[in-house]
Amino acid sequence: MHRRTLFALLAAAACTAPAWAQSYPERPVRLIVPYAPGGSADIVARLVNDAWGQALGRPVIIENRAGAGGNLGVDVVAKAAPDGYTIGLQTVSLAINPALTPKMPYDTLKDLAPFGMVATSQHVLVVNDKVPARDLKELIALAKSRPGGLTYASAGGGSTFHMAAELFKAVGGLDIVHVPYRGGGPALVDTIGGQVQMAFPVLSAAQGHVQAGKLRALGVTGPQRSALLPGVPTLAEAGLPGYAFETWFMVFAPAGTPQPIVDKLNASLNQVLATETVKARMAKDGFDPLAASPAEARQRLATELPRWARLIKERGITAE
Repeated sequence: MHRRTLFALLAAAACTAPAWAQSYPERPVRLIVPYAPGGSADIVARLVNDAWGQALGRPVIIENRAGAGGNLGVDVVAKAAPDGYTIGLQTVSLAINPALTPKMPYDTLKDLAPFGMVATSQHVLVVNDKVPARDLKELIALAKSRPGGLTYASAGGGSTFHMAAELFKAVGGLDIVHVPYRGGGPALVDTIGGQVQMAFPVLSAAQGHVQAGKLRALGVTGPQRSALLPGVPTLAEAGLPGYAFETWFMVFAPAGTPQPIVDKLNASLNQVLATETVKARMAKDGFDPLAASPAEARQRLATELPRWARLIKERGITAE
């Protein structure tokens, strides 16, 4: 009798699990953004969350959980119940942080289930008007003539500002001193003021300063020019072949989330990214929508983790 009861319970569970997943979602979905409001990850989340909620049939509610370079918020997702009601959105820092953080609170590949991409965004190399270089080749020549004599500002150790600049130094064989700030705003203020010579801000953050003549844009970091600054070449075009850097934004659930839920989250998000309204809103803010399957998102993360680990190790980069 006991064995028959056990088999009956297992059979019932097998039948109800797919039904439960098919009825998902039955309440609002919490989207964890591991940074304070106003940053690029928060902006991207707010560009899609309302329409995403409509596509899902339940609201997608953003919760900002800043701290530890984004690790705190991602850890909230990693340790959440794998039921699809707590998901996360993170930048390329998802692939960068494991090599910068000696004791990660979660295992990026084992504890998370990436289920899609949202967008990409370029950075731009800017200098202030006190820097004599008028283009990238002149800046490279200036940096090589003064090893350690030039400085660049970042939004903090391990930030995408930081990584874009370190990749620039690695590809160009340059010695430029890192000056970390507590956020992109202060970094740009001091770049404009001349306390540091250059920075690699997100394109949307720098656009107004460039157009106002407060900063000079020498090149965008992506593989093609940006519609926000169409007259600015890519860094590869301008004299640094082999350089390419974009910030990407990935969404993920806790590992173990049932596949039907993962598929529904992915399909509803991709539906939103295909709409002209969202495309136009993203373009205005300097983002390019990027739809992907769960398998493609997982592959991107698995590929980028060793790529950044190599650069961080070779350059001796720290989060300090």
